[in-house]
Amino acid sequence: MAKPTERLTLAEVCAELRISRSTFYDWRAKGRAPRCIKLPNGDLRIRRTELERWLDTCEEAA
Repeated sequence: MAKPTERLTLAEVCAELRISRSTFYDWRAKGRAPRCIKLPNGDLRIRRTELERWLDTCEEAA
């Protein structure tokens, strides 16, 4: 079970979504990616809760 404060690396998010890093950056540039935390060294982290919230917004009713 994931901790509520878990922060994922960009590589972990891309692997989970099965997308390339360039796709993630494209989504981010278009404002369509989950919110990110930018660390002082430039690395990105995504909160697990934010990723789950973002995925919920992507769901479509069948």
